[in-house]
Amino acid sequence: MSSAVVRWGVRRPEMLGLGALLLAGGLLAAVGTRLLTGPLAVLALGTVFASIVALVVVATMGTPETRRKIAPYGLLKPGMLWLALFYLAPLFTLLRLSLSTLPSRFAVEANFDWNFDNYVTAFTDFGPQFQRAFMYSGIATILTIAIGYPLAYVIAFRGGKFRNLLLGLVVIPFFTSYLIRTIAWRSILSDNGIATGMIGKFRLTWMLETMGMMDNGRLINTPAAVIFGLTYNFLPFMILPIYVSLEKVDVRLVDAAKDLYSTSTSAFRKVVVPLSLPGVFAGTLLTFIPAAGDFVNALYLGSPNTTMIGNSIQDQFLVQNNVPLASAMSFVLMLIITVFVIIYSRFFGTEDLA
Repeated sequence: MSSAVVRWGVRRPEMLGLGALLLAGGLLAAVGTRLLTGPLAVLALGTVFASIVALVVVATMGTPETRRKIAPYGLLKPGMLWLALFYLAPLFTLLRLSLSTLPSRFAVEANFDWNFDNYVTAFTDFGPQFQRAFMYSGIATILTIAIGYPLAYVIAFRGGKFRNLLLGLVVIPFFTSYLIRTIAWRSILSDNGIATGMIGKFRLTWMLETMGMMDNGRLINTPAAVIFGLTYNFLPFMILPIYVSLEKVDVRLVDAAKDLYSTSTSAFRKVVVPLSLPGVFAGTLLTFIPAAGDFVNALYLGSPNTTMIGNSIQDQFLVQNNVPLASAMSFVLMLIITVFVIIYSRFFGTEDLA
């Protein structure tokens, strides 16, 4: 390593730290996407290692002020390298595949030729699957808020000595496989299951038929069954962030609002709800995003008429072997969700999420 580089790094530690961070991340992403192979890949990895050594040497030889300025970049580097290799590289590979053409159904390698027809096909042939995915996940997200917010409120403000027990009960479903939980719901919603039996016992079939939640007396293989499964499986992801926000609310603020002649309902609406919105925001993202791409619930609880975009992507990847089209569908799904998150964050904000 050149002594001139070390001296420059000691004088400008911020520039050295930022440059080493970007250079290492870019080179590692290039190796991960196989843009650099063979000797070039070895040279790139050597450069990444040299950039890490450069930061260590400059931090060792520099003053305490130099180490203070370069420390953030050193702390960021492991995470940056991880993201470059396991996020940016796969994302770039997915984008490249989405613009490629498969010579035949049985071909292994796709030819990159800027084929935007994959995106046209994703929108025209799979529009209903996209609509169902966002509709089902949206309804499930609303239901998780309706169920999870009161539960989180009770745990935060009324849990007392049972708070840890109640939180444990919320987390317990994670001890069981996601697939097993979904199959269990298939048994519950089956024609001979508990849910259908209780509905028939209380003579609610006609009402649920009118609401479109049942089909010829059946709950299984309906949109309602898919939504129920999504709601149950992602409910903890809504409860926990809301609970964390509610736990940080100072009860004295509510008491102060009541001292100013505010009713309990008004104090809840004007004090508790605004302070808990960051938790609702985080819970919505943690619920809606994975639910929109889910395919397990639609596979085991739904029917061919309730397939979501996740089922179509899985089919194109694993059955049809149409990797370019599946990649384009995946990229479209990510872009739509990204736009939703940006718009949603404009209303709720992210300043208080930390």
